[in-house]
Amino acid sequence: MAHHYRVTVEALDEQNTAGPLVFETSNHDELFAIVERVRSKAIVPDDEAASFAIGLKLFTETMLRHRKHPLFAELQPAIGSFMKALKSTPAA
Repeated sequence: MAHHYRVTVEALDEQNTAGPLVFETSNHDELFAIVERVRSKAIVPDDEAASFAIGLKLFTETMLRHRKHPLFAELQPAIGSFMKALKSTPAA
């Protein structure tokens, strides 16, 4: 079952005059639960957990959709190992 999301990125500095970047995406995982799992593992500081988890999940979901593309094919073994290590990291 796919979970659907709207992602919004807004610049907080005055130098960036671009409007917000908004896009919709789907993921096979429930992203809010993933963020909480990453927080519980204390892999990165708490204020970076959402950025790390969401970025990783958006990237890996895109990689899965395009797994036959040569660029992603080269990454699959390393990402697979990384994800196994991440999932096996115990909660802090």
